[in-house]
Amino acid sequence: MAEITAAIVKELRERTGAGMMDCKKALAETNGDMEAAIDWLRTKGLAAAAKKAGRQAAEGLVGVAVDGRKGAILEVNSETDFVAKNEQFQDFVRTATAITLGTGSDIEALKDACWPGGGTVEEKLTSNIATIGENQSIRRGALLEVSKGAITSYVHNAAAPGLGKIGVLVALESEADTAALETLGKQLAMHIAAANPLALRGEDLDPALIERERGIAKEKAAESGKPAEIVEKMVEGAMAKFRKENALLSQLFVMDNKTKIEDVIAAAGKEAGAPIALRAYVRFQLGEGIEKKVDDFAAEVAAASGINKPEPVA
Repeated sequence: MAEITAAIVKELRERTGAGMMDCKKALAETNGDMEAAIDWLRTKGLAAAAKKAGRQAAEGLVGVAVDGRKGAILEVNSETDFVAKNEQFQDFVRTATAITLGTGSDIEALKDACWPGGGTVEEKLTSNIATIGENQSIRRGALLEVSKGAITSYVHNAAAPGLGKIGVLVALESEADTAALETLGKQLAMHIAAANPLALRGEDLDPALIERERGIAKEKAAESGKPAEIVEKMVEGAMAKFRKENALLSQLFVMDNKTKIEDVIAAAGKEAGAPIALRAYVRFQLGEGIEKKVDDFAAEVAAASGINKPEPVA
């Protein structure tokens, strides 16, 4: 039997886009013959993943999973919203999110983790790309954990239990009754999904974002034509408002639009008979930050057929 070196496995992987273990198996099955191994992968539907790897994936699902005082959230992207309704894809996201409870935010560790039934998470993803027929990618994950208290989750626009377009995790630390914490946590998670705070506290906001907003506020204030000292006060007032509106604890609760979130938490702690601290939260919205490509389908068909797209009539 021909020796199967790491170099030949690497070459086969680069030529087909198939997973490392699949490439090793293909070469073993074909006695190291590269072309025969490619054909073997094609018959198994595994080489097809290579052609799909370059396609943009901005749809998909966000999954959440909670186990005791630990919670995980994961975003897995696909090319179209249609795939998000696919049971095979949903099962992958659900299972991968559960595995994230053990791997945390390290996506490479998640990809290398064992998949139930054999292989790795990355190999299962590659197989799904081939069988479902669309590019898919694991984009990001996060883990929250408390030593005492509760982790609660919420999914907005749910496609299935624990899977949807927006996922939220909330970490509450307290000696209070778990049921009370879960009720509060669910309310806070729903608020976070709707209000999209940018940080827990005003001082936690991204300094680069603060500077950008300050620059905008300065330009607006300068247009007023008022004295410099008044302009500076206007800028500081605008920045205070920005921090208040974008930091979770100072936001007004969406359920009554008058009570600050920090006061909602304090009142819940008083009712539960033990202080409650909101330690952290995570909010993933599907595709946020991905610049989606907008295709002109008519132009694409025309180009493929050699027909020029007609000029619009004035």
